Amino acid sequence: MTTFISEAESAALVNDELALQAAREAFLAVTTGSTFPVVIGHSSLPHNRFTLKSGSAGDLAGVKIGSFWPGNTDLPRHSSTIVLLDPATGRLSAVVEAATANAYRTAAADALAVDTLARNDSRRLTVIGTGHQALHEVRAVSRVRSFERVLVVGRRADAALEFAAAVTAQTGLPAEPAEPQAGVEAADVLVTATTSREALFDAGWVAPGTHISAMGADGPGKQELPISLYGTASLFCDLPEQSRTIGEFQHAEGATPVALGAVLAGAAGRTSPDEITVFDSSGFALQDLTLAAALLRRHSSGASE
Repeated sequence: MTTFISEAESAALVNDELALQAAREAFLAVTTGSTFPVVIGHSSLPHNRFTLKSGSAGDLAGVKIGSFWPGNTDLPRHSSTIVLLDPATGRLSAVVEAATANAYRTAAADALAVDTLARNDSRRLTVIGTGHQALHEVRAVSRVRSFERVLVVGRRADAALEFAAAVTAQTGLPAEPAEPQAGVEAADVLVTATTSREALFDAGWVAPGTHISAMGADGPGKQELPISLYGTASLFCDLPEQSRTIGEFQHAEGATPVALGAVLAGAAGRTSPDEITVFDSSGFALQDLTLAAALLRRHSSGASE
């Protein structure tokens, strides 16, 4: 019997803790599970795009279909659907609509990176980007470090001011807009969450000891970080090969980033307080499969009560 969880149901089931636990499971499973090259496609109208990310680990096997239809007005432009297969038969096991949950899933990877790579005494968080995903990032990382201040860098002053107010409302942290250089220079932790195709700041602005989470690059040509940063920073990512293909490190010739799973397993990580660490997230299927499994468990538990 195939289980179906609608978008409304998954949005009601997901929270930061569920997403973080699912993300931890996914990153630890990287060494034993399998992930396959991302398929990038579009409809008959090239601006309507979708991606397929597939993988397997343990008793999980399936695919996540992410779509972006920019012309949508009555429906969200982004959609995410996770399809799980029965590992014994290959037949359809579950379909989970998870657009809202996907935002939690992405932010959870950021929280894991900050928790394992950022200095414990990090108190200033700077976020570049004022979109929907950026707010999820701030909320997630503020759960793993005791930030005292949030600086917001945006292209428009009004958007940055509105975003800062939303940060305070959701986290209770004081937040305010900042110019790019001032925001980067002040950061103990810097999060970029944009759709940029060029560097957002100068590498010389980054202070020793800063941790950077680059969350936006997930396709050819996307870029948020300056290339010159790679020569002075320690590089980490979700999947090294994928990061060099569609992630931030596609712009870092010869880069050898370390998988975050190795950090979680204790085999790598920050080595000094002055070290600059960079985490690139391009997203991989095991994140989606473990998230879907967690949502299904919570759904089943709720249905049985």
